[in-house]
Amino acid sequence: MAKLARPLAVAFALCCLAPLTLVATAPASAQAQPAAESLKQIALTDTQIQAYIAAAADIDPLLDKAPQDDNGQFDAKFIGQLDAAAKKHQFASFEEFQDVAGNIGLVMDGVDPQTKKYVGADAVLKQQIAEVQADAKMTAADKKQALTELDEALKAIEPVTNAGNIELVIKYYDQLAAAQPSQD
Repeated sequence: MAKLARPLAVAFALCCLAPLTLVATAPASAQAQPAAESLKQIALTDTQIQAYIAAAADIDPLLDKAPQDDNGQFDAKFIGQLDAAAKKHQFASFEEFQDVAGNIGLVMDGVDPQTKKYVGADAVLKQQIAEVQADAKMTAADKKQALTELDEALKAIEPVTNAGNIELVIKYYDQLAAAQPSQD
């Protein structure tokens, strides 16, 4: 789950922010930050998920090297590169890619990585909270911060409104997980 956190958090955060700002370099705990506005939930298709998997190989490296201005916003040229990469994989725009990524992330946040079954984001977060509480190697300050972030994430959980998305994401779970860059 940890290796999925940053890319899905990036996709979700990019999807939810009105002005595009750079979050690609945020730590994995960025998933614990509440979204500025609600995700536009859509019914996913096999084609969209397959296109997302293919597009991630082109878009993730761009996001890793994203140029930004002093306000932390992407410049127009960079947004054009993101649009071009998305269009290469049959998305109308980078915004459509973000909508698909956000909806995939919404489901992936609720998948138990051990069983690969959907249990809900609240159950996954509660398990992560228990793991942090039991971690004897974490410093008290790190533990407090992690628990605060996980608590905030628990309060900000958005339910999946398209139940069919759960089945589709589970169907492609291994491919989606493999499409995500590994975390160091």
